[in-house]
Amino acid sequence: MKRIVLLAVICLAMASCGNKNEQIAGQNQQPADTTSAQPLAEVEGRVNFGSEKPVMTPMPCIMIATYDANGNPDVMMAAWGSQCGSKQICFELSPHKTTDNIRLKKAFTISFATADDVAQSDYFGTVSANDVPDKVQRAGFTTVKSPNVDAPIIEQYKLTLECRAVAITDYDGGGARVVGEVVNWSADPSILTNGKVDITKLRPIIFNSADVNYYVVGDSAGKAWGSGAIYQDK
Repeated sequence: MKRIVLLAVICLAMASCGNKNEQIAGQNQQPADTTSAQPLAEVEGRVNFGSEKPVMTPMPCIMIATYDANGNPDVMMAAWGSQCGSKQICFELSPHKTTDNIRLKKAFTISFATADDVAQSDYFGTVSANDVPDKVQRAGFTTVKSPNVDAPIIEQYKLTLECRAVAITDYDGGGARVVGEVVNWSADPSILTNGKVDITKLRPIIFNSADVNYYVVGDSAGKAWGSGAIYQDK
């Protein structure tokens, strides 16, 4: 169960802000907005922002790695993703090299940007492999082929999910919503404590669209399914 909690904490979904933020968050071509054009009532006593660029927090910094038709590895940062089942994750992408690769290979790996690799991870989120096909090598990162799916594992990322695409919903303009099934996940021993992933050792980062900054996840705020026990007998 702790595995599910860890992935859910790291992989929460999001919003995007500004040109660079759109690249970082993997902003997609959304389906047509079907909401009513009725005037909105403001919430009294708060600063109201309407519906533009909502701040959904925390937003993940997930690293999606794929192969193209020639077997060249690529990796991009995205934030519009979340766990959507015990073994499934879902994310949305605008037209990217990664989007095309997933359609082609029906496979990808997911890793998590950390405080130790902010510069490289940010680079992967702002430079397209369509323009810089060797961007993984330029960042000094190395890859090995996943033994379970047709996708690369980035060796410098210490927690990785190997996934096969089980549903791809295409949008007008080239974007897509992707649902992936995790067939295996692995962790570097350096981030384990008593055989379990230790988030204080992993030190994953999240993206805050409000101030366009990355923040480190790490400190414990309380025990899940335990902190609220003080209210159960009231």
